[in-house]
Amino acid sequence: MDNGKLQIVAILGALVLLLVVLEMVRRRRLMERYALLWMLSAVVILGLAVWKDALNVLAKALGVASPPNALFFIAVAFILLLLLHFSAAMSRMADQSKVLAQRQAILEERLRRFEAEHAEAPPARPAGRAAADDEPRTLARSSSR
Repeated sequence: MDNGKLQIVAILGALVLLLVVLEMVRRRRLMERYALLWMLSAVVILGLAVWKDALNVLAKALGVASPPNALFFIAVAFILLLLLHFSAAMSRMADQSKVLAQRQAILEERLRRFEAEHAEAPPARPAGRAAADDEPRTLARSSSR
């Protein structure tokens, strides 16, 4: 594959990645804060695909002899940063899950105690109803039998 075709494939791949990320955000399958990381990576790929000499400039700036090695170095660094970010997010979620489980257990215990206390007492009558209100119904039932 010549350089022109490779450049077109890289540009199309970056654009597809951008569209997929935007569609996932639209469908609420990807949170915005994570989408920003993926959009940034797609923009970097797009920039490298459009600007042919970007890898050469990048390699010289990093002091790397070969442009593909500079690309691999940046890709590995970016992947490590993503892994660190997602590890921190997972740690935070694990802590939140633990706190949520503890709160749920406390609420379940309170509910159990509440039900135990109120199960022994007879049900309370609604306000404004006296025991005499029930008499006509019982008389009517007994007379209809």
